[in-house]
Amino acid sequence: MDLPLQPSRSVVPGRYWHPIDDGRIQCDLCPRFCRLREGQRGLCFVRGRLGDEMVLATWGRSSGFCVDPIEKKPLNHFLPGSAVLSFGTAGCNLACKFCQNWDLSKSREVDTLADRALPETIARAARELGCASVAFTYNDPVIFLEYAVDVAVACRAEGVRTVAVTAGEICPEPRRELFAVMDAANVDLKAFTEEFYRRVCGGDLATVLATLEYLVRETDVWLEITTLLIPGENDSDEEIDALSRWVVEKLGPGVPIHFTAFHPDWKMRDRPSTPASTLVRARRIALANGLRYCYTGNVRDLEGGTTVCHVCGEALIRRDGYTILDWRLDGSSLCRSCGARCPGLFAATPGTWGSRRLPVRLASYSTEGDA
Repeated sequence: MDLPLQPSRSVVPGRYWHPIDDGRIQCDLCPRFCRLREGQRGLCFVRGRLGDEMVLATWGRSSGFCVDPIEKKPLNHFLPGSAVLSFGTAGCNLACKFCQNWDLSKSREVDTLADRALPETIARAARELGCASVAFTYNDPVIFLEYAVDVAVACRAEGVRTVAVTAGEICPEPRRELFAVMDAANVDLKAFTEEFYRRVCGGDLATVLATLEYLVRETDVWLEITTLLIPGENDSDEEIDALSRWVVEKLGPGVPIHFTAFHPDWKMRDRPSTPASTLVRARRIALANGLRYCYTGNVRDLEGGTTVCHVCGEALIRRDGYTILDWRLDGSSLCRSCGARCPGLFAATPGTWGSRRLPVRLASYSTEGDA
């Protein structure tokens, strides 16, 4: 059954739109600027026109909840070893041919959104499950901004932090609202050419770069970047060199970057998986360009998972995948060897969640009317 675009508990007024002269309304949430007549939906599918206003059709609905290691987001400098309660909804405002969550991002079915949870329920469940944070992930929180913001506000009231895992395709005004209530973000910088963004993602590189600069210059949100390297598409030495130089120049050498391996999926099943050697090469280029914290992902690489002190070269956090093997930070963020500060948010001791994945049904945490 299609997601209903009619009054219901899940359909709430959307923000960031305006009427235009031809009788349509324009969505101003992301740079697609979808223009809609009555009953039409945007490309994201979850925002549409109902009467004379824009609505979000998935408020309070989720594709499922799972307790994950925070390193899976991936975030290596944000409460390492801690547990994070992860969830998403449905839909996406991009059209990436390589999408590895396409069953959610391209979903057009209400059955995908089997779990219903009010913001207060999510925040309470996270606290009771021992999660240090809640992550908006699997699909992009930009498209369910109203729900994400409400959940983040509820989490703050419970002392739980929030994480946006996002492609960064968002306009300036909603960007301010979304990140005002986030504690950390992992932004997917999919490539470093406009041609790739247009042809492969249906997106806009300039908007993503603006989001990255905004996060660093105008917020206190902890930022890490992920780039999925696809053989023959965005994995050349020249592109990795340009991307990493831009990060150093515009964002600073202390912003961590994760180079992760592609596997064939969705509409790019004709491409081979990314060899580990490509990730090692990308990491080497980025380090040579001055980035201090470069990681590899979706492969087993002990060196590529290690956080190293940028001053003395001490291995501060050694990891095997999502599991912490060794911790050499004092006073929550200082190198034990030389006293240099490692940027990020660190507890006095690492978390002990490890690499577990724990699916969760929120029914036992719900209150009356939240089901």
